[in-house]
Amino acid sequence: MLTQEILQALKGYTASMEKNVKFVIQTGDHSKRDELVTFLSDIAGVSDKLSVEQRDTTGVLRSAISFLLEADGEDTGVRFSGIPGGHEFNSLVLAILHASGTELKLDDSVKSIVKGVTQPLKFEVFISLSCHNCPEVVQALNQFALLNPLISSEMIDGGLYPEVIKTRDIQGVPSVYLNGELFANGKVDASTLIDKLLELQPELKNANAGASLPTQDVTVIGAGPAGVSAAIYAARKGLKVTIVADRFGGQVKDTMGIENLISVPKTTGPELVNNLQAHMQDYDITLKEHVRVDEIKSGNIKTLTLSSGETIETKTLIVATGARWRELGVPGEKENVGNGVAYCPHCDGPFFKGKDVAVIGGGNSGIEAALDLAGIVKSVTVFEFLPELKADQVLVKQAEKRENITILKNVATKQITAENGKVNGIEYIDRATDEVNNQVLSGVFVQIGLVPNSQFLKGVVGLTQYGEVEIDTKCNTSEPGIFACGDVTTVPYKQIVVSMGEGAKASLAAFEYLLSREDSEQVQTEQAA
Repeated sequence: MLTQEILQALKGYTASMEKNVKFVIQTGDHSKRDELVTFLSDIAGVSDKLSVEQRDTTGVLRSAISFLLEADGEDTGVRFSGIPGGHEFNSLVLAILHASGTELKLDDSVKSIVKGVTQPLKFEVFISLSCHNCPEVVQALNQFALLNPLISSEMIDGGLYPEVIKTRDIQGVPSVYLNGELFANGKVDASTLIDKLLELQPELKNANAGASLPTQDVTVIGAGPAGVSAAIYAARKGLKVTIVADRFGGQVKDTMGIENLISVPKTTGPELVNNLQAHMQDYDITLKEHVRVDEIKSGNIKTLTLSSGETIETKTLIVATGARWRELGVPGEKENVGNGVAYCPHCDGPFFKGKDVAVIGGGNSGIEAALDLAGIVKSVTVFEFLPELKADQVLVKQAEKRENITILKNVATKQITAENGKVNGIEYIDRATDEVNNQVLSGVFVQIGLVPNSQFLKGVVGLTQYGEVEIDTKCNTSEPGIFACGDVTTVPYKQIVVSMGEGAKASLAAFEYLLSREDSEQVQTEQAA
């Protein structure tokens, strides 16, 4: 499973370990046990600070293919049930390094919140090894466990625990349970976990009350292509820059195939996000991740209040918050998220292997989702509201070649039906005849575009009826000193390359604004003298 190249890389990563880390495997029998023991033994072989022990943990661990991490003989609270390969291999490596003394990646304000937890929290994270969103949740909760001895976190490979998946009716990942009760599922990230922690214990926000940064020249909200581009351009001007983001990378992180970023023939969303982060780290930019902006007070100096309780004062503000998946808004959608309704075919497609599913939406994202799912499921039916598909012809032609993809045009989804807590079909209307039809299905993947993340800007800057931030050619909004760029704005064509350019433009405009303001203040000072 582990090549010599991987083991050599691990040897380098573990060279600076400060603490001894032990993999404690629960004793017992399982068909995958030997594979797990070999897997962990190979990893332990790269450093004398790593070791493996098989032990009866008297109920602490779930099964014979479960293990926990001890650091210098102390239980870290980090558990894995299954063999963390695939996308979860990074989760294991990071857990080892963090347990051994490597600095945690969480923002200091988030650390303060987690350290303040005063009641036992036992997290279970059900994942699929093919899910590229799951590691973010696993890694965040592992860090929570390492920060607070009252917290434990267990990664559970749903493919190896079908009886648990069936008992809990889990049909989507990541699915997070807290103390045996569903805590969060579907589209979950670290900021969502923090928000839900604050709902459980609102007093945790007091840990950061009164905390603030020095006044910034530029604060960027959002860390997708537009936001990172804006931050880098501002930093290159020698300005004090902070970037605030609930999730680094934004929607790009969920995009698997990218072939239209000029000069990069082919890449993936996660790879591009890693490159964005690496590029940004070359500059003196403060990153506040896993937090949101709750409130903005305008003025010559803008004041931002964050979800963590902190405040930031800034001379200029660049909004680059992007967009999120648009919901259908029909009966049965919200009620069945995680029980047959999904928004990410890459994450949740494997749960519908051999079943009939639907994709709502005939644009590029919809047809791409249908093509991805066609190799996993029994059949895919695409439902498109308009008389013709909006997707690029190259994608349409590929879909038409697949025997298990059916495309229905000029139809409107009326409702998603369910039985015994699981989706069992779609009721739709033929718009040409007004005839109501029913189709039996096990899953529905919604792919109908995006909604701008601008709700926190109401009353601050001008928005269109669709929620897009109104900007001019220099990314100015209706409020002086506040700029906007990317998918959250009225700029046409929501493309990565366009967003990057708009981010650069917004930053240059902000710099120009700061220069003009500096000149104005100097003139006023001279006149007063």
